[in-house]
Amino acid sequence: MPQASTSRHGLTLFDSSLIGPAIVDAFKKLDPRVQLRSPVMFVVFIGSIITTLLYLQSLFGQGEASSGFILATSAWLWFTVLFANFAEALAEGRSKAQAASLRSMKQTVMAKKLATPKHGTTWLPAQADDLRKGHYVLVEAGDVIPIDGEVIEGVASVDESAITGESAPVIRESGGDFSAVTGGTRVLSDWLVVQVSVDPGQTFLDRMIAMVEGARRQKTPNEIALTILLLALTVIFLIVTMTLLPFSLYSVGVAGAGSPVSITVLVALLVCLIPTTIGGLLSAIGVAGMSRMMQANVIATSGRAVEAAGDVDVLLLDKTGTITLGNRQASRFIPAPGVSEQQLADVAQLASLADETPEGRSIAVLAKERFNIRGREMATMHHVFVPFTAQTRMSGIDIDTRQVRKGATDAVRQYVTALGHPFPAEVARAVEDVSRSGSTPLVVTDSGRVMGVIELKDIVKGGIKERFAELRRMGIKTVMITGDNKLTAAAIAAEAGVDDFLAEATPEDKLKLIRSYQAEGRLVAMTGDGTNDAPALAQADVAVAMNSGTQAAKEAGNMVDLDSNPTKLLEVVEIGKQMLMTRGSLTTFSISNDIAKYFAIIPAAFVGTYPQLKSLDIMQLTSPSSAIMSAVIFNALIIVCLIPLALKGVQYRAIGAAALLRRNLLVYGLGGILLPFAGIKLIDMILAMLNLA
Repeated sequence: MPQASTSRHGLTLFDSSLIGPAIVDAFKKLDPRVQLRSPVMFVVFIGSIITTLLYLQSLFGQGEASSGFILATSAWLWFTVLFANFAEALAEGRSKAQAASLRSMKQTVMAKKLATPKHGTTWLPAQADDLRKGHYVLVEAGDVIPIDGEVIEGVASVDESAITGESAPVIRESGGDFSAVTGGTRVLSDWLVVQVSVDPGQTFLDRMIAMVEGARRQKTPNEIALTILLLALTVIFLIVTMTLLPFSLYSVGVAGAGSPVSITVLVALLVCLIPTTIGGLLSAIGVAGMSRMMQANVIATSGRAVEAAGDVDVLLLDKTGTITLGNRQASRFIPAPGVSEQQLADVAQLASLADETPEGRSIAVLAKERFNIRGREMATMHHVFVPFTAQTRMSGIDIDTRQVRKGATDAVRQYVTALGHPFPAEVARAVEDVSRSGSTPLVVTDSGRVMGVIELKDIVKGGIKERFAELRRMGIKTVMITGDNKLTAAAIAAEAGVDDFLAEATPEDKLKLIRSYQAEGRLVAMTGDGTNDAPALAQADVAVAMNSGTQAAKEAGNMVDLDSNPTKLLEVVEIGKQMLMTRGSLTTFSISNDIAKYFAIIPAAFVGTYPQLKSLDIMQLTSPSSAIMSAVIFNALIIVCLIPLALKGVQYRAIGAAALLRRNLLVYGLGGILLPFAGIKLIDMILAMLNLA
C-alpha cells in the first residue's frame, strides 16, 4: 500500500512537480471572481487592465504619448499580479499534492460482512462502498480494513503506516481507548469484528482529503480583520488617487505652467502606495501554515484551528505519555516493620504473576534482579488469579486459603481493615514519602498482613522542562492533568516545571477547568484520546485528538495527530505561532516599505505639475519616468523575493508579545523602510545604464 503520510511525501519548498502546475494556476487565477477575493490585488489587476488598454490606445496615436513607458508599466503590473497568484498556487499545490497522496490510498476493498456481531458466524462478501453505519465486518490477518469502525470483538496487530507513516504496528482491541480502526489500514495478525461507524464518503480518509482541499480558501478571524484593514488602506489611497485624476484630464497644471499627470502614472502611484506585498502573499501565508501542520502529521479542520493554536495562552497537558514517559517501572521495595525486603519482593512477584501491564512485569523484573526470584510452578497449586478492576483497584492471586494482593493505598487499607488487620503507620509514612517524591506507591498484602510498599517511578521526559520554560517566556501557562493524588502530582509538576496542575482529574473537572480559563478570556489547548476526553476536547479552543483514540475523541477535536504523540501539542502551538509571526512580520514590512516608495514616486509623479516638489526628490533618481518605473519594478520583485519566506515562515522564536513587537519593528519595520531606498535606487541606476530611463 502506498505510504501517504503527509510529512513524508518529500516535497521541497520549490519542488519541480509543483512549479509547472502553479504557473498554469497563476494564469487561471486571473479570473476576476478569483481576484476579487483579495481587494488589494484586485486593484492591481484592474490597474493592469487599464494600462493595457492605454497602451493599445497609444498604438493608434490616441491617449498618452509614451507607449514604451505604458507598455513597461503594464507588463510589470501584470507580473505583480501573476506572481501573487503564483505564490498562492504554489502553497495550494502542496495541499493538492497532500490530498492526492491521501486519495491514492483509497481503493476498492471487498469486505467480509457479518449478519450478527459474532466471530465464527457466516460472512458474505460485500463491496466497501455498500457498507453502512451499524454493519458488522470480519477482518482477518492480511485483510485491509474496508471502512472506519469500532472493534467490538477480538484483538489484533494493525499496520497503520499508510495513515501515520510509522512502520511499527499497533494493537487494536475491543473496549477501552484503542478500539477505533481506520479504513485503508491492514490487519497483520489475528482477527477483529468491526462495527462500521460511518457511511461511505464520511470516512476519516475522506474527511482528511476534504480538510486538506478545503484549506485553500478558508479565512480565519484575524485574516479577515487584516483583509479589512488592507481594504481600508486601499480605499483611502484609491480616493486620494481619484482626487488627483483631474490633473490627468487637463493639459495645464497650476497657473497654466505645469504639465499633465498621465493616468498610467496615477495607476502606478496607486499600486505602489497600497500594501501590495502583504496583499499578494496573505493567502499563501495561511495555506502554508496549514501545509506546515500537515508536514507535522497533524490534520487541522481549517485554518481557523491553526490560527487559534497561535493565539493559545493555556496548555492542558496529560501527565502520562506527555510529561512523563508513561511506563511506570518498579524502582524499589520498602518493607513494613518485621518484614524483610526479600520477603516483600517474593510476595510482590507472586501478586504480579498474572499482571501483563508494564508495571506488573517491571515488579517481576526487579524481584529477579534484586533477589533472583524467578517464575513459579503453578500447575501444582490450587490458585485463582484475581484481575485488577476499577472497583477494587487491586489485583493478585488466591492460593488455597492464602490471599495475596497489591493495589492502591486506600483500596488496600480498606481491604485489610475489613479483614480485621491493622495498617501500619510506618507503611502510611512510606506511602506519603513515595507520593511526595513524584512516584506511585503500591501496597502489598499477604492474607491481610501488610507487607510493604512498591515504588513505581514514572520518569519525566528529558528536555520537557526547557520546553515549558520557552512557553512561559511566550506568555503561555502550562497545566498538567493527572489522575494521581495531589502529593504525587505536585512532585511531578515541580520536577517538570509546569505552572499548575489538576490532580485526581475527572472528565467533569477537565471541562470545568477549561471553562474557567475561557471565562477569563484565555484560549485553551489540550490533547485527548478517550471517549471521556470528548467533552473537554469539544470545549477547548484547540483540541488535538490522537489518531489511535476513539471515534468520539476524533470527532470532538478540531485537529487529529496521525502519530498519536501527545507532546505534538507543543509543536502545534509553535506552528500556529510561526504562522501569526510570519503574517505580522510581512504586514509590518509591507506597510513600512510603502513609506520609502512615497519618497520615490510622489515627487517624480507630480514634479511636472508642481515643480516645487523637486526639493523632495531626496533619492535623486534619473528622471520622473525612471523613478516611477523603478518603484513599480521593485514593488513586483519584492513579492517574488518574499515568496520563500511566506511559504517557509519566519524563524520561530520563543519570545513574548512585547519582545516580538520590538523585533518586528526593528527587523521588518526598519528593514521595510531602508530596503526600498536601496532597491529603487539600484533599479534606477540599472535602467539608466541600459538607456531605459
